[in-house]
Amino acid sequence: MVMTDPIADMLTRIRNASKVKFDKVDIPSSRIKGEIVKILKEEGFIKNYKFLKDKRQGLIRVYLKYTQDERQILTGIKRVSTPGRRVYSGVDEIPHIKGGLGVAILSTPKGILTDKEARRSKIGGEILCYVW
Repeated sequence: MVMTDPIADMLTRIRNASKVKFDKVDIPSSRIKGEIVKILKEEGFIKNYKFLKDKRQGLIRVYLKYTQDERQILTGIKRVSTPGRRVYSGVDEIPHIKGGLGVAILSTPKGILTDKEARRSKIGGEILCYVW
């Protein structure tokens, strides 16, 4: 089966697993997905992640994070730029997600960055997704 938007598939797997309170979710691996998951870990939306080998491209196992009373930390995740409609933003137009409580993840010439890192580096790029 050919997948047209693997990043949207990854975000949907994480969103659905979080809603039904799974401890972990496995995602087919790629370099860009690894960078996105790394940002999710640094920003505190997931507990941890691990790269696993299989007979194909490998897997990323994402360990989801919840509060003490079993509520999800990651309340929303939205794909912005798609293969059919790319969304680019200059450094001045990078949005603030949920008044600064959320994160926009961008693909820039310096790699995959959060909105805060992109503003600090004074660089724009393609807005991949919003996380809050």
